[in-house]
Amino acid sequence: MKPQISYKDFDKVDIRVGRVIKVEDFPEARKPAYKLTIDFGQEIGIKRSSGQFIKNQTKEELLGKQVVCVVNFPPKQIGPFTSEVLTLGPDDGTEDSSNWIALTTLKDVPLGRGVK
Repeated sequence: MKPQISYKDFDKVDIRVGRVIKVEDFPEARKPAYKLTIDFGQEIGIKRSSGQFIKNQTKEELLGKQVVCVVNFPPKQIGPFTSEVLTLGPDDGTEDSSNWIALTTLKDVPLGRGVK
């Protein structure tokens, strides 16, 4: 188990809902991944993310889905690609820790909506 944090610490993490508007293969990634383009609405705009969802979700399954992302991390360079947000999700419990499942909403909410 990880160390406890305070609610004040958690409140610093900006978690928002966005809609996947484009999914591309990312063959240059060390572990199998997609390049995601995600629309967070007017306030945040369109951002890009890399996600290791290939083993559990097809491009077609991700396209149009609302996903949950951390939007206030600094950009991260992943090979030739810059990931601007962290798309959240659990690993699938297999031994390969790169098998992730995107965290989605049960119902559509306005883009850019905060998560707590």
